[in-house]
This record gives sequence, structure tokens and C-alpha cells, in this order.
Amino acid sequence: MQLSTLTTQLALDIAVMIRDGRLPRGYHLREEPLARQFAVSRSPLREALKALSDVGVVVHHANRGFFVEPREGSLEAVSQWPRETEETIYHSIAEKRLSGEMPQHFTEADLSRLLGLSRAQASRATARMAQEGWIEPRPGYGWTFVPVLTTPGDFAGSYRFRLAVEPAALLEPTFVIDQEAFDRCRREQELLIASDMRGVDPVELFRLGSSFHETLVRCSGNPFFIDAIARITRLRRLLEYRAMVETRKFVDQARQHVQILDLIEAGDRTEAANVLRDHLNQVRIVKVRVLETKGSQDRPPENSGNAKLELHF
Repeated sequence: MQLSTLTTQLALDIAVMIRDGRLPRGYHLREEPLARQFAVSRSPLREALKALSDVGVVVHHANRGFFVEPREGSLEAVSQWPRETEETIYHSIAEKRLSGEMPQHFTEADLSRLLGLSRAQASRATARMAQEGWIEPRPGYGWTFVPVLTTPGDFAGSYRFRLAVEPAALLEPTFVIDQEAFDRCRREQELLIASDMRGVDPVELFRLGSSFHETLVRCSGNPFFIDAIARITRLRRLLEYRAMVETRKFVDQARQHVQILDLIEAGDRTEAANVLRDHLNQVRIVKVRVLETKGSQDRPPENSGNAKLELHF
């Protein structure tokens, strides 16, 4: 059974209401009031009711509509259907952008149609993308994707750039430890280690990792280094999400982050720079291998070919 995200969500939500007794046996499931309740059109709601009918949760009577009549075991069967969480929806958008399936310019209505989302889901996803900086408002109406790196080769190049800049930032004569930021980074990395990365989402892992590296570079006091790393972070975001699907691979990187903090606080910035260089190179190898295995396309999405121009300032 191939259902859209929205149809699946509606079917699951209705099944939960039946299971909890809010929609009792024999209840007439009228489309119009249910569509208003879920803030959707009648078409996906009808598809959801038909899907529930197909598995025996509800029955359809000709010319009368759908009624709650769950067969034994049917609600348990529906509960096993995969529910699209906001995280999986978010990752799906990123993947579709990288594969060229998402247009350069779009509206929330386009997002709803392309991914089968409710208006609320599309609105939340759009707000999050805007907050994280990979879309921006179009003059007048709608949204546009900002340039991002889209190929393993470009991604590897971004890491070689970081290999040149980040260790050098630790050796700047203006480097000063931001103790509050260091303490925050240490707590975050130690929590990742303690959890063994279980349940850590790639988006959250990217946030914590990029925050750590940007903190080190900010401490350099060199505005050119700081600006360059902020730009690289924006450009590599979507490929990082793709590369870090198996987050438990990166627990050793969290340990290295703590080691780097230890070395800097002990006053050995030269050794910290060496460890940071090795760390970035190891991560580059692992992530590029993942991206190549996943078959990332060599052709960028429409209108994103100017991604490298973002590096010139």
C-alpha cells in the first residue's frame, strides 16, 4: 500500500481516536467535519478512510459512507505503519533538494503538494529551514533555496579548506579562550559520548559539531577565519545531513572534540591544532565514503551551480 505522508498521518490519527474510544464502534465518519478537524481537504481524508477500510478498521457502506467497525487485530496492524515524524519529513526535503526533485523556488503550498504534507507540517518545515539558513524569502511571495554543496567532490573540497583554516585559527596570536563557550561545548560532547550517540538525530549532531568548530574559530579573533567557516557551514549543511544518517559512527569524533578542548585549556595549542587537523581529515574520509556509497549526484540542482561563489569575499 503506497500512501502519501499526509494520508498515512490522517489514517494513523483516526486509528488512534478509534483505539482510545473517541470514535466508538458504529460511529459514522463524515468527511466534512473530519476534514475541518484536521484542517485538510476532503481528498486525502477520503484516501485515509479507504486505507483504513482496506485493513478492516472501518467499513464502507455504499451511498452511506464509512463507519467504525474494527476487525480483531486491525488496529494493531495499523499501529505498525511507519509514522512520518517532523525529523523524517525534514530529512526528506533535504534529500529531494540534493537529488534535484525540489525546485529552486517554491511556496508552502508547493511543499504540501510535492510531499503530501498538511498545511501545518509544511509551515513548520519551512520555518525550520529558514531558521537554519538554507532557504530565504523571495521578494514578494514564496521561498528560494540558497546555494549549497551537492557533490561528494565539492564536499571533500570544503573539508580541505577547513583543514587549511581551522588548525591555523588555533595558532592565531589573538586566540583567547571563551570559557563559557568551552564549558558548554564540553558538556554537549560529553553527553554525546555518554549516550553512545543513541537516538541522536543527524540535524542535532550537525548543530553540535558545527557549534564546536565555530567556537574554536571565533576564539581566534580573526574575522576573516570566522566569516569563512560560517559560510562553509551553510554550504555543507545538506550533505552533512546525508553523510551522518548513521550517527553512532561519530562517537570517536566527540571524544576527539573533548581532547582538543583539553589541549587548548592546558596551553598546548600547537598539539591541539595537530589533533584538529587529523580529526578533520578522518571525518572527511568517512563522510565522503558515505556520500559516494549513497550515490550522491554529480549534477547540482537547478540554479545551485554558483555554490562556489559563496566562498569569495
